[in-house]
Amino acid sequence: MKICLHAGRTCRGWGIALLCIAGLLVTLDWMFPLPVPGRDSPYALVVVARDGTPLRAFPDKDHVWRHPVSLNEVSPLYLQALITYEDRTFRWHPGVNPFALVRAGWQWLVHGRVISGGSTITMQVARILDPTPRTVRGKLKQILRALQIECHYSKSEILGLYVNYAPMGGVLEGVEAASRAYLGKPSNRLTHAEAALLTVLPQMPSVLRPDRYPQKAQAARDKVLHRLQGRWSAEAVADALTEPVVAQIVREPLLAPLLAQRLRRSVGDRNSNRNRIDTTIDVNAQATVEGLLGDRVRMLPPRVSLAAMVMDNATFEVLAYAGSADFSDKERFSHVDMVRAPRSPGSTLKPFLYAFALDEGLIHSESLLSDTPQSFSGYQPGNFQQSFNGPVSVSEALVKSLNVPAVEVLEQLGPARFVAMLRRGGLKLEFPRGAEPNLSVILGGAAARLEDMVGAYAAFARKGLAGTPRFTPAAPRVEQRMMSEGAAFIVRDILETGGPVGRAVEGLGAYRGIAWKTGTSFGFRDAWAIGVSNRYTIGVWVGRPDGTPNPGFFGANVAAPLLVDIFSALPDGRTLSPNPAPPGVSQEKICWPLGMRFDPANSQLCAVQRTAWILSGTTPPSFPDRMRNAAPVLTYHVDLQSRLRVMPDCARGPAEQRQTARWPASLEPWLEPALRQRVLPPEWAPECRDAYRPDGGIRIVGLSDGEIIRRVPGKTDPKARLEIRGARSELMWMLNGRLLGRLPGTAVQTIAFPEAGRYDITALDDFGHYDRISVSVMPAGE
Repeated sequence: MKICLHAGRTCRGWGIALLCIAGLLVTLDWMFPLPVPGRDSPYALVVVARDGTPLRAFPDKDHVWRHPVSLNEVSPLYLQALITYEDRTFRWHPGVNPFALVRAGWQWLVHGRVISGGSTITMQVARILDPTPRTVRGKLKQILRALQIECHYSKSEILGLYVNYAPMGGVLEGVEAASRAYLGKPSNRLTHAEAALLTVLPQMPSVLRPDRYPQKAQAARDKVLHRLQGRWSAEAVADALTEPVVAQIVREPLLAPLLAQRLRRSVGDRNSNRNRIDTTIDVNAQATVEGLLGDRVRMLPPRVSLAAMVMDNATFEVLAYAGSADFSDKERFSHVDMVRAPRSPGSTLKPFLYAFALDEGLIHSESLLSDTPQSFSGYQPGNFQQSFNGPVSVSEALVKSLNVPAVEVLEQLGPARFVAMLRRGGLKLEFPRGAEPNLSVILGGAAARLEDMVGAYAAFARKGLAGTPRFTPAAPRVEQRMMSEGAAFIVRDILETGGPVGRAVEGLGAYRGIAWKTGTSFGFRDAWAIGVSNRYTIGVWVGRPDGTPNPGFFGANVAAPLLVDIFSALPDGRTLSPNPAPPGVSQEKICWPLGMRFDPANSQLCAVQRTAWILSGTTPPSFPDRMRNAAPVLTYHVDLQSRLRVMPDCARGPAEQRQTARWPASLEPWLEPALRQRVLPPEWAPECRDAYRPDGGIRIVGLSDGEIIRRVPGKTDPKARLEIRGARSELMWMLNGRLLGRLPGTAVQTIAFPEAGRYDITALDDFGHYDRISVSVMPAGE
């Protein structure tokens, strides 16, 4: 009976005590709310790569570096060392260990100093969340906080708070920040010795910093290792004791800094409590790209910057993002992100133009185009080298990046339609306020962003599907049909090998494993190179962010070499062998100048035979002659004896009727002599005087080829009176490809030169006879 009564009093006593503690904790919650991690003690915002490596960290308001990490992302060795060394009873005590407290207090009374600590991990978390002075009163408050914490959090949550908030020296807090800063690795890859080192750091973080006091840190680490005898194997402990303490200098992580800054603004501001932003960046690819840009920029003039972006074709994930050449070089506008800046793309839009024209049935890969001085409703484009090639194919025009043929194709497709097709595929161009798309758009007369260009160019490697670059794993995957699979293949093959003609001439030696296009904006302000392989799409931009020209800087000599270096440095950067042609793409023999499929029955109409990529079995004809409204096939007669051209009413003997395909009038003066002799009608017979042509041919007189005209200050525009010698029919006069009009062969043509520059003057009769001169007009005072 006494035992039962005693037991009852004991139970009531414990119950009263528990009620008192519970009441105390409720009162404590009301009077002293528990600080909430992430609000009262926020993490640093850290932007990490796809493997968790910090790219850039933005400290909290106290400039403290904390990198969030969950328990399953921390090495088990660290957790074992932490609990074994700091708090063996962590899993079962209610927040305090009374036996440890009594032992620590007794040692303090006997020795007058702290011999062993009595704090549990929970009590250390309490001190982290609510710092208290190291006094008896402070310790009591810490104990109450520990009990309070245990009521609010599970053991795993408490351990997670310690792992993320424990002081590690200087501005570092948490095991992940310490592991990255001191050891250069994530905390899930710690060795036994490193786990023991990071376990002991919070005891005296300033004194035991391994980057400043490696000997003290090693002595403290070894103490932890000896304590772990029995928890770890003797061999593991022995090996760990021999490992020296080596720590790197603490530096702020700084990879892809402009992307990190961009994501902080766009993602972080929407959630102020967010402490980590995951990205798609590959650390190795990013370091490689930044290293290549750093090496290259040292060879460039001051204030010139570089930008580059690498995208995975399969996922649209951006693996490397460098918005400026050197983030530490303010003179090179390091803070300006040129991946996002709208700039003139130069000629980099030409591959899309030819792909769209293929899909519209306007061209095949070897369609005949005119690279000659031409005027398109007053717009007179010239080539980059200010020279012309005469008749060229689509493949040649694209590989050589010729301007006049591109404008010729755009005129057929329509500028507004071209811009709309780009937008449909995800590439939106920017125009000045109030401006409408015109023919200049294909030569850089609009603005585009590097990231959008990379997403659009991926279509050439992804069967015509373009995509929106993804910077975070959570970003949606967005893709759009830019062009057909067949058109994408043909254009890529032209850029990669030169097309069927390039393959035949160069063989597989011409295969580069990369298909790329360069571009240079007006005034050498922007140099571009964008390319694809099976695995990557990469874009490079070079220039001054403030738009100042860089004479002599163009895509081929400054951007393309860097692009090739990036492809070569990345794993699987180059495609090892040419891709097979998809269904709907085939090779056919076609003929110039008509552009149609070769027909053995009409071989006389095939002046030049070429092998072309054709799409869907279609061989569209050459574009209509812009200068001469005549049938595409010319019928004429030849005297069988003299082999000269005659008309039936003036022929003296038997004559034979023949046919030949007409070349565009603008191209006839550019045909090679042997080809002219073969494809144009022969000279007129003497008896057909109306079409008689002297041996010397027609000739422009009044100015000499290569003549220089100097403008006189204050005078009117210089003019020239030109005549033709040897003409017997009407003539077409052209100035820089623009038709001035038709005049009788004996009439005088007056030409004015309103501006300084080069002028190409051509006279052409209806029978293919021509003469062409070039003159230069110099500004006044030169």
